[in-house]
Amino acid sequence: MQRKQKKNNPQTTSWVVSGLGLLVSTIGARMVKNRVGAGIVGFGLAHVVLGQLDRLRPTVKENS
Repeated sequence: MQRKQKKNNPQTTSWVVSGLGLLVSTIGARMVKNRVGAGIVGFGLAHVVLGQLDRLRPTVKENS
């Protein structure tokens, strides 16, 4: 049986990175009373920002 290859959509990857960043930020916000919690919040927020910036980047189209 031959499987159909699913092409990864760059938009989907960007939203997944942002969503995971939001999840990590939420977990860190519950722990914000210590320094580790603040670091986790910053790490999550960085992923949210990077995921959204990735959405704005132009993609290279493959002709195959």
